[in-house]
Amino acid sequence: MQYFYLLIAVVFEVSGTMLLPVSQNFTRLMPTAALIGCYSASFYFLTLALNTMPIAVVYATWSGLGIFMITVFGYFVFQQSLEWRAILGLVMIVGGVILVNTYAPHK
Repeated sequence: MQYFYLLIAVVFEVSGTMLLPVSQNFTRLMPTAALIGCYSASFYFLTLALNTMPIAVVYATWSGLGIFMITVFGYFVFQQSLEWRAILGLVMIVGGVILVNTYAPHK
């Protein structure tokens, strides 16, 4: 169940981050309210994951998958370009997240 909470936290964090440009520096009420809700929900589910997982594993997974997903969505949604070095870095991030989760002790 802890990985479910962590995945939900990542989804909410990525959603909130994707709403940042839409909020236009917090001048648009609805996107700003939605991103505040997304970040709040992300931190809530992050705390649920922390009940049974070490903080280093939770944070590495949350930030690593968040970076990966935001970059992918930025490519498709905002048409941001990616060089091969960026793609290699993303592959390394995912590999690092897998290693951390595979060999980290759980409570």
